[in-house]
Parts: sequence; structure tokens; C-alpha cells
Amino acid sequence: MADSSIVTLGMARSLLLDSSVYDSRMAESAKDVFLGLGSEDMEEMLPRVETRVVLVGEAGKNGALVKAMQAVRIMEVPVVKIKGGELGAETGEKLIKSIVNMDINVPCIKTDNVKEFGDGENTEFETVFVLTDFASPDYIYLYKHDNRIVGPPVVLHCAGREEPLPFSSRPLYSTTMLNLSLCFTGFRNKEEVKNLVNLVHHMGGTIRKDFSTKVTHLIAYSTHGEKYKLAVCMGTPILTPTWIHKAWEHRDDVSFHAGDEEFRTEFKVPPFQDCVLSFLGFSDEDKTNMEERTIKHGGSHLEVGDQKCTHMVVEENSVKELPFVPSKRLYVVKQEWFWGTIQMDARAGESMYFYQKMDSPVLKKAVSLLSLNTPNSNRKRRRLRETLAQLTKETEISPFPPPRKRPSAEHSMSMGSLLDISNTPETCKALAEHSRPLKSSTPAVLKQSARWQVSKELYQTESNYVDILTTVLQLFKVPLEKEGQVGGPILAPEEIKTIFGSIPEIFDVHTRIKADLEELVMDWSEDKSVGDIILKYSKDLVKAYPPFVNFFEMSKETIVRCEKQKPRFHAFLKINQAKPECGRQTLVELLIRPVQRLPSVALLLNDIKKHTACNNPDKITLEKAIESLKEVMTHINEDKRKIEGQKQIFDVVYEVDGCPANLLSSHRSLVHRVETIALGDKPCDRGEHVTLFLFNDCLEIARKRHKVISTFRSPLGQTRPAAQLKHITLMPLSQIRRVLDLQDTEDCHNAFALVVHPPTEQENLLFSFQLTTEDTVKSTWLKMLCRHVANTICKADAEDLIQCTEPDSVQVSTKDMDSTLSKASRVIKKTSKKVMHSPSMVNLPSMFERKYHTFSRSTSHLF
Repeated sequence: MADSSIVTLGMARSLLLDSSVYDSRMAESAKDVFLGLGSEDMEEMLPRVETRVVLVGEAGKNGALVKAMQAVRIMEVPVVKIKGGELGAETGEKLIKSIVNMDINVPCIKTDNVKEFGDGENTEFETVFVLTDFASPDYIYLYKHDNRIVGPPVVLHCAGREEPLPFSSRPLYSTTMLNLSLCFTGFRNKEEVKNLVNLVHHMGGTIRKDFSTKVTHLIAYSTHGEKYKLAVCMGTPILTPTWIHKAWEHRDDVSFHAGDEEFRTEFKVPPFQDCVLSFLGFSDEDKTNMEERTIKHGGSHLEVGDQKCTHMVVEENSVKELPFVPSKRLYVVKQEWFWGTIQMDARAGESMYFYQKMDSPVLKKAVSLLSLNTPNSNRKRRRLRETLAQLTKETEISPFPPPRKRPSAEHSMSMGSLLDISNTPETCKALAEHSRPLKSSTPAVLKQSARWQVSKELYQTESNYVDILTTVLQLFKVPLEKEGQVGGPILAPEEIKTIFGSIPEIFDVHTRIKADLEELVMDWSEDKSVGDIILKYSKDLVKAYPPFVNFFEMSKETIVRCEKQKPRFHAFLKINQAKPECGRQTLVELLIRPVQRLPSVALLLNDIKKHTACNNPDKITLEKAIESLKEVMTHINEDKRKIEGQKQIFDVVYEVDGCPANLLSSHRSLVHRVETIALGDKPCDRGEHVTLFLFNDCLEIARKRHKVISTFRSPLGQTRPAAQLKHITLMPLSQIRRVLDLQDTEDCHNAFALVVHPPTEQENLLFSFQLTTEDTVKSTWLKMLCRHVANTICKADAEDLIQCTEPDSVQVSTKDMDSTLSKASRVIKKTSKKVMHSPSMVNLPSMFERKYHTFSRSTSHLF
């Protein structure tokens, strides 16, 4: 029985009608009726229908709801929409205005018997029912009779915002999903979809069958299908059905909206949902890390070869052959797919990341030219020289295009002459046009000055450095700053600024320096000034470098912290650091290059000054340029310098007799020390015990002293042990063109070699050594050496410097190194050198010969 009291609401200013009711047929009818009528005629023809609101059951007992009804107006909805605009804009506007201005008294009734009002037969009233339970028998009854039904949250929501009630042809419980448009994919249970659709409609959302730009959220049961791919491309949130159920649980919370990002994030479809991954070619540490992230992002993992696997992720740099033929249902993808999926927080399309077998990029024909069976030693030397030139081919970064040769000159020129670093465009052209067959097949190479050699090296390293800065900006900074990233911004703007700092300013100034150096080297003459170029940009360097170098530690800490806390940033780094442009270096390793660059430039300028004539005006200019770089470096905080590292350098200076004083430098640090035996005649005699001190920018080579005379006493009275080593050479790492990993054979064990090119030499030299300590792993040592060589010459991929080769191809052997015969031969050689260098023995060759032959006879039984 209905409550006898009737609550009279304020004057309503609209009809309780839904625009969705008026389909095209009704619009056509309205067009025929209203076409040509004025506004007064329209008002007379519109029927006046009384509107009432019925609070059913518990809704009528809710005092807040009854009070809210007094403040709510019925939504202003246009009654008629005419297709094609035949009524005209002015007539249509008058029609709508006349409808909206109608005043209707809306009564509010409380009842426990909906059948009294909800039979649908009363045409005098347009009735709106307010129910608290959309699963009750009352709801079912009203729904079957096509009554208008709303929930209390709708009334409270509109009252709080002083908005009219939103009406639709469907029951509306709340505004939890108001203005949201959903699309479904991957569902097979139609009943489940039907229930989800009803809930969405009850919360004010809409459903679209086809995916389009109007869809705000995709509800996915799996990560397959075109709709899923489109949603990923368009950045549309992809959520699980649980999101709808959880939103329905919040239906009575008037302030809640399901579209809030903080709420919906919990219900994102995991990117690896439905994926069973296996991993091939990764280290144990990397594999464990990737398996943990697979589980964290909704997937599972099994061992390689399991039939249940859907994906096999391959480390393309280490895997050359797959262990089995994959089935058609198994996706074989590169690791970039894995990290890209995590970065986007959505499953990436596999077609872009399919693994394909790649040929090894290692040089195949670099060292197959020599034969030890050849009796002609001159031919051996020539082939060795050609082999070394071939090995250094990829490390030479010449700014010049390859010279053009006449066909007739092709066979009269050796490969070594064309690859020689001393060749300029003019010398190459001269060789190509004027070379003639000679008795000796070794070509005549026009000598170029050492000053030009080092100046060219300065340009080459500058060009490499600019390339690395370009990689940092284009591969990392620009994508992180890009708007509209899939899944939202990876990092906050403040974090990006902290990481990259003044890198753009550093890149700008070095791009200009590179252009000036290129012009200088391309049009070289001895009177050209290298120092003027550095002085020209000294003020720009002072502005650009200190802000970055001083805060480099903060930049590094930010990268480490974000990588741990933000999986998408970790994935972003994994993707880009695996690209060839990075040379398998991390972002931190790339960002340390600006810290190292200015000291490296200062060293090269010192080297250029060393090879500059005293009467050359550039001598003074170079000194000023070096001072300007020192001024830049003085702006860097003293706290950045490592005291312990400087102490290690002092220890080296005390241990090596004759060690150059310029080894002491604030930017230099000792990296590693290895004990070796020399296997060739350079940089010292074969069999000498040689210690290699690897610094971050140079290599100190020292041999063991034969006699230790006395101890060293410092000015403070402190006694130090006498120097155990003798200085041989301090070699900049930029002179190392190739590192040879000599394969172990019967006659050669644990050996390696360095192909070096000092600026004073016209040809490459070979320094070969054998490691003597068991705690030094050759592969680890060579990689460490190459990494610092690459850092010095600003080359991205350090492992390109390593060449694995047969020792016979470069005439290196460790055979008989520890035998009595070998030791006796070394004694003879040292004695010979001492005698020949002694002033008192210059005129006594016969005496020396007698002693030599006597010693030889005494050891002849050893042969």
C-alpha cells in the first residue's frame, strides 16, 4: 500500500523522456507532424504528462534519499531529433525551447507494493522507481514492464552536484562508470559476458561491439586477438573482468568512479597472461632474473623444449643454433620482445621480434696468409705486416673516402699499403696512379708527420665521442621525454633531468669541435693550428662540463634506484642497451664518457705539442689550450678524485725505475696488473719477465730488473725497497689497434698479443706475451683491456677490438720458454747488447766473438 503522504518536489523544467527512445522512425513521424509549425502551435500540440517518483521499500526509509529528492530536477532532454535537419535550425531550436520551458509538479511517493504503480498501464504519469536492490523480485517485475528504474546513488550523486537525473532506457543504479565505453574480447562464456554487460549498464557505462577510438577500456580474457593489439597500439587500458565486479562492490559510494587510474591499475591484464616462457642462451643470473619477472607479470616458465611452452626467448648474441626445430605453435623471439612487453606493460606483437639465425660477424680471413714452412724470411715479414694491417682494418676510423684505383694498378699495390694509417688522400692517389712493379713487392709509402698522425687521432676520437653522445640522446633521453608513451611516462621529468643533466649542451659544443677538426684534418698543413680550435670553445666547455661531472654520482644513483623501483624503466634499459649502438654497454657506462673525455683530450694535445716544432706558432697555442682544459677540470669538485687510486699510482712510480713523471695525473687510476713473459722482440727481448700496468687511459710496460743495487730513501728518512722493475714504455691505449686472443696449441699456451701503432712508426708493431700467473683469466683480462681501450678512443663496442686467431699466423710461440737452452740464448743476447753498447769494447770485436763462440760451444750439447 502506498504511503498517503506525497512529497511535492520543486518545479521541474523538462520532460521525463530519454533521447534513446526516439529512433529514426519516431524522428520521421515527428518531422511530418512539426514541419512548418510555429513555436506557439508546437506548445499547443505537446501533451502535458505528470511526472512522479516512487521510492520502493528500503529507499523510502532512507531520510537522506528523501531529502535529496527535493533538490533533484529531472534531466533536460530534447524530445525530438530530426534527421537531415529538414525542420531548420531556427525551428528546431524553438521546438526544444518550448519543451524545456514546460513546468511540471513532480510528486514523490513511498510504497512497498510496486505493482500498484508499475503495471505500465497508467498513461497519465511518467513514473521513475528508486530501488536499493537490483536483484529483488520488485526489480524483476518493474524491468519486465519496461519501467524506469534508478538506484539511490544516482539521486544522491545528482543532488550533491545540483545536476538533473541522467536517464536512459536501461535501469541505472549508480554513476560508477558514467562516461566510460567498454569493449570485450577473448570471452567464450556468453552468460558471463551478459552478466558483465548488465553490471556495466547498471553503473552508467556503455558497451561497444567493435573496438574503436571511442572505447575507453578493453575488458580482455586473454592477450590474443586483434582487439587486444589495437588497444595496445592506441594505449587503451586493458583490464580484467574483476575490475567490473570490484567496481560494482563500490556502487553505493557516491564519490567513487571506476575510471580512476589508482583504482584500475590493480586490474590491468598482466602482459604475460596465457604465456609460458622458456629462456635460451642467458647466464644463470639473467635467466633467474627473467623468470622472476615473468611470474611477477602474470606468466609462467618452463625449461627449454617443454611442449607446454608458448614462447622461447633467445639471447641472439650468444645463440647461433637452436637446439631443436620449434613447432608452429611456439614463438621463438629475441629478448627485446620480453623487455618490450614489460616496458609497455602489455604483450608486444611477436612478429617484430622473431629470432633469426645470424652469421657470426667475426673476421674470417684475417690471419690465414702466413706459412712457417716458407724458407724466405723476407716473405714472412711482409706477410706478417699485411696480416697486422688486415687485423686493424676495422679499428681504423678514417675520415677519408677510400681512394679510387685504376684497374692497371690493382695488382701492383698491396693491401697493407692501402690500409696503412699514414695514407692521406694525396698519398693514396699517388700510390694508385704512380705505383710500378718493383723487385720487392713492398710498396713505397710516403711518410706523414707524427703531428698529423696524432691530430687525426684527436679527430677520430672526437667523432666517436659525438656518436656516443648521439646514442645517449637519441636512444635514451628523447624516448623517455616523448609524450603519449604506451603505458604512460616511464620516468618523471625531474628524474630525466637528474640523469642526463647538461648532456645536450656537451653534445652541442663537441659537435662544433668535431666539424672544425674534420676541416683541419681534411685540408692538413703543418701550419694549421689545433690549439685554436680548443681555445675557441673553452668558455662553452666551462659552462657545459662541471654541472654534469659534479653531479654524475647523483645521476648514477638515480639510474640504479629507478631501475630497481620501476620495472618499465628496467625493461627500457634492457631493450636499448642490447642494441648495437650501445656496444653492449649500460647507460651508466655511456654516461661516464663525458667524465673521461677532457683528460683524454688534454693527453692528445700534449702529444701533438710534443711533435710540434718549436718555431711553429701552434706550440704556444697548444699550451694555452691545455691550460684552458685544466681550467675546466678545476671546476670539478676535488671530492670526486679518489685518494686511494692516487696512492696506487705512487706505488707504481716507486716500483718502476725510470717511470715517467707524467704518469701521475689526477684523472688517472690503476685498473689492473698482470705478470707476463715477452714472446717477441718488441717491446723487449723474448723471454723477459714483463709486468703490464693497465690504467684507465694508458699501459705502462716494465720488465724485471736483472740487478737490484740499493734501497730508496725518501727526503723524510723513510726507506723504501729498491725498484724491482725497469721502465720500457708508457703507451696510450689509443695506440692499441687490435687485441689478439691467441688460441692454445701444442706450441703456444695462455698467450695474447697487441697490435700497436705509435705515431712515430709507419707500420703496425706486434707485442706478444704469455700470462704467468694462474689467478689471471686470459679472457677476463683481454675484455678488461679492450673496454678501457674503447673508452679511450670513444668506441662503443669494446669486444670488436678482440680477434681470436691462430698463433702461427702471427709467428708467436711459447715453446721452450722455460728450457735451459732458452735461458742461455737470452743470456747471450743480453751480453751481446751490453758489449755493443759499451764504449770500451767498440774496437774489440774479435774478443767478443771469441767469448761468444766459447759460450756457444759450452751449450751446444743442449741442441
